[in-house]
Amino acid sequence: MFRRKVYEELVDWKKNYAPKYAALLEGARRVGKSTVAEEFAKENYRTYIKVDFANITKELLDVFGDIANQKVFFLRLQAVTGITLYPRESVIIFDEIQRQPIVRQAIKYLVADGTYDYIETGSLISIKKNVKDIVIPSEEHKISVYPMDYEEFMWAIGNNTYPLLRDLYKLDSEVGNGTNRKLMKDFRIYMAVGGMPQAVEAYVNGKNFSEIDRVKRDIIDLYIDDFKKIDSSGLIGRMYESIPSQLATNKKRYMISKATGKRKTKKDVERMSDLLDSKTVIPCYNTYNPSIALAQSRDEDTFKLYLSDIGLFTTMIFKASPKTDENVYTKLLGDKLPADLGYLYENAVAQMITATNRSAFYHTWNKENSTHSYEVDFLLQDKTKLLPLEVKSSAIKKHESIDAFCKKYSKYVSRSILLSQKDVGKDNNLKLKPIYMLPFIIEEL
Repeated sequence: MFRRKVYEELVDWKKNYAPKYAALLEGARRVGKSTVAEEFAKENYRTYIKVDFANITKELLDVFGDIANQKVFFLRLQAVTGITLYPRESVIIFDEIQRQPIVRQAIKYLVADGTYDYIETGSLISIKKNVKDIVIPSEEHKISVYPMDYEEFMWAIGNNTYPLLRDLYKLDSEVGNGTNRKLMKDFRIYMAVGGMPQAVEAYVNGKNFSEIDRVKRDIIDLYIDDFKKIDSSGLIGRMYESIPSQLATNKKRYMISKATGKRKTKKDVERMSDLLDSKTVIPCYNTYNPSIALAQSRDEDTFKLYLSDIGLFTTMIFKASPKTDENVYTKLLGDKLPADLGYLYENAVAQMITATNRSAFYHTWNKENSTHSYEVDFLLQDKTKLLPLEVKSSAIKKHESIDAFCKKYSKYVSRSILLSQKDVGKDNNLKLKPIYMLPFIIEEL
């Protein structure tokens, strides 16, 4: 199993929250929830039972008919699985718990019994039909599971330079053109592969980029099939697939009507809610009154959407073709693609922000005496101040939006940073940082 940070969150749960709370690992499909849950159970308990509700026999499913009678339930569960459970030394994993809402509801009583620990894993966990007619238990300690972040990716591929990146960031001086080019190429490998464990595994096993791209396309197709199960119209899938094209046009916000090809309806708003609940996308909300309370001034109807994984985003950009040519990945790694892919780097930034359990925000406002607008790509809360971020794929000389923001909201701004592929530098009060340093910027907040 790849080393995952969520494992340490489970260690914390077992130490500080179990047995009064079940651990609920929540995230999109294929991000590694089941794998990390089972690995944790193997290494931290005397025995464990894993019940996979996505692949369960009728005999085992029948056991849950006795879940209200816990003594009988535990005895039957052990008899059917052939695994002995030991009080306070065993854990039961309910995998894909959203498929059995009644079992999820029963967590309240299983936890109250206190005999064993419980780990739930779920995707599409908040979709309305998956919580209809049940009382959602308050005895759940929720842990978000994301695609592998850049540090986890480096661990997986055996690249030990990540601590060096942190040291370089702390020096706050140029790293040198040659070194920066090498470090940016390393980061573009992450952008090409992404953080979905199956894609990372394919890369580690020496598969070429065409084969890795096929793995990612299969995941995208899986997501779209899931969306059709939620809503047979197929419109949620169209909303999902339209994300790269909408970002490419530099629109101030995501337009549902651009995805569906018709005027937005109430049902479309419900579909968007389901898409957000799927955890396959990252919403970045416009804040209409930037201040240190970003969440309090977010505009629920004005947002941008990014994909939850940069590797899937890279694949989706070129998904119009039946397969992505190996040469496309070669050019991406060499930074030789002809198109301006600033939105690709924006997606990487959105993912790095979200991986730290932060929400993403941006701000746009009209220029005086003009039909055009200013826009700051991302806003982060920096203690009692704001940190505006601008993201560029190449040219860094023009940055009027972030300059205008710092002037307009000077009392709120701690510092301002432009992220790109260029080396560390400074332009007046604007700090220039290569994009791979963003995790260390966030660590300081």
